Amino acid sequence: MEPSTWRTYLVTQASRSGDRDTVAVVRAALAGGVDAVQLREKGTDARHRYRLGRELRELTADADVPLIVNDRVDIAAAIDADGVHLGQSDLPIDVARDQLGSEAIIGCSTSTTAEAKRAVAEGADYLGVGAVYATDSKDVPEEESGIGPERIRAIASAVDLPIVGIGGIGEGNAAAVIQAGATGVAVISAITAAADPAAATRRLGEVVADAR
Repeated sequence: MEPSTWRTYLVTQASRSGDRDTVAVVRAALAGGVDAVQLREKGTDARHRYRLGRELRELTADADVPLIVNDRVDIAAAIDADGVHLGQSDLPIDVARDQLGSEAIIGCSTSTTAEAKRAVAEGADYLGVGAVYATDSKDVPEEESGIGPERIRAIASAVDLPIVGIGGIGEGNAAAVIQAGATGVAVISAITAAADPAAATRRLGEVVADAR
């Protein structure tokens, strides 16, 4: 499944999943029709992420849904993930491409038009743009937090790559992100903390589809 078709993109984080484990959350999200899954799990060691990644690789492969690994090119290679998502301080895109191969899906986090243009020039396959709304799921510099749909619109006008909006997005504000030019939305708590993650995934996908 190509990034241009993604509507809902789950970013995993056990600390945001209540009393459910990540495997259970991903299984439910897949049942709800999620289009991509990113193995994140900040605050855990590489061995834990590797073991978890192997389990998620089986689930996502069976569902024909791409599995992306946050930051760690080595873990992506070790679990045969479909790709990696890189931040501004991670390995360069071309290095990740050399390690993972030409078919790997490589995303890049951006919050400015300049960063987006650089990611395009370096060969990214999609952009994660945010934090669109204020979020406490990660430490984000003030100038990169709450950039709003307007920044999505500016970046979408400047580059020709699929854009996934991220940061504080849920059912209530996802439509504005899509209408500004994003292809889909990436979420953590909107799915992981939902009473029914499968239903939450389904509803979010419907919101995005309607906004498109």
